[in-house]
Amino acid sequence: MDSVIDLKALLVEREDCDAGTVQKLREGLAQGGGQFRTLREVNDLLRKKLETAPPALAKKLHLKLGITNYFLGYMVYAVDHLKQVEVPLGFFYLGRALVNRQQYEEALKAFDKAEKAGYAAPQVQLQRAGIFRARGEAAQAKAILTKLEEQSGFSSEFHFQMAGVLLTEGDKFKALKSLERSVELDPGHTGALFQLGYFNDLAGNDEEAIGYYERCLKYPPVHKGVLNNLGVLYEDNEKFDRAAECFQKLLKADPNDERAKLFCKDAQASVTMYYSPEDEQMTNAFKQVLEVPVTDFELSVRSRNCLKKMGIRTLGDLTRITEASLLASKNFGETSLDEIKIIMTAKNLRIGQSLEQGTQYEMRYRPQQPASPEEQAAMNKPVSDLNLSVRARKCMNRLNIASMGELLSRTADELLEAKNFGMTSLNEVREKLTAIGLKLRGD
Repeated sequence: MDSVIDLKALLVEREDCDAGTVQKLREGLAQGGGQFRTLREVNDLLRKKLETAPPALAKKLHLKLGITNYFLGYMVYAVDHLKQVEVPLGFFYLGRALVNRQQYEEALKAFDKAEKAGYAAPQVQLQRAGIFRARGEAAQAKAILTKLEEQSGFSSEFHFQMAGVLLTEGDKFKALKSLERSVELDPGHTGALFQLGYFNDLAGNDEEAIGYYERCLKYPPVHKGVLNNLGVLYEDNEKFDRAAECFQKLLKADPNDERAKLFCKDAQASVTMYYSPEDEQMTNAFKQVLEVPVTDFELSVRSRNCLKKMGIRTLGDLTRITEASLLASKNFGETSLDEIKIIMTAKNLRIGQSLEQGTQYEMRYRPQQPASPEEQAAMNKPVSDLNLSVRARKCMNRLNIASMGELLSRTADELLEAKNFGMTSLNEVREKLTAIGLKLRGD
């Protein structure tokens, strides 16, 4: 077993900081344990030393603080410190910190300075390609990568950037191969690990996705997307303590993150939630009974025709209507009502039962009004156009909802019946629909 890298000796006791120092720092953090906590302590020590340092030493301390803050994820502080130094390594990591903050123009200037100051040109060019990709300028990114083809034999970053370009071109298969090659060359490439986790996440391969996301945690800085997606997966797989921990970290990084607040609340509540397989079996059996068509029973022609006219197709529909409403229907009299009651009693159901339990009456089957060409086109649009979160998208997949029309035909209660589709996801769907002037059925 490799000995634990002494981060204090590496960054506090040693005066200089170079690319080799950064590589050792990454290796040290990957060892896990208390290394991340140690890095915070190192950061505090360096800040105290800076308070009384002479100008020449202060420059070196600003560089170290820029690097430590970058790997701790404190990008604002990293930028502040790295702007105080004028060495190639400082310019390069200033560019990376600015990219993290999506300040792309400033980042390009920092990378220009890094290259002019002597930082490895190919590495700088690869970072530029990443900026062009982020700005939607895939052609420029591809042009840079084409010139750097020789990097494909050994550069993890090259394959990561190429995967991004391939995705914009719609070649998912080659993109996945590039990401796998990226991780093969550098097992700690966080960007490639995250993308592989994300692909598996969308495909429903929870174990593989969790594995990739957990590996991301070993190689700071950790992006919010990792913690969010991992937290959701932990919760989906009933690892509620771990889910709560992820969302708490998100809140610590950004106390105003409303989504993290909601997810954290849900995860913490689920830790003490009681689950009974017997209850679930009873619930599923009850739902199956509600879905039994009324045509399965021997009804008189009059009763059968009346129910058909009213749009009542299942026993569940009968639980969502009152006796008075049935009797108000033309040709539906006491004889037909008694006939229906006998059927319902045999299935341990009652007419209007769902209404008594507080369920809003909503006909599951209702006559469809002819749609205009414009309305039909809107209904045929894919639900992916809503740009929903990972959790909401996975729930759409579970419910086999692919189009807007299929989504709008569902009620809020029907969506909430899906596994892991809670109020957070429901509110998100409602907000997205409201933004384009649409609503769920019954809203």
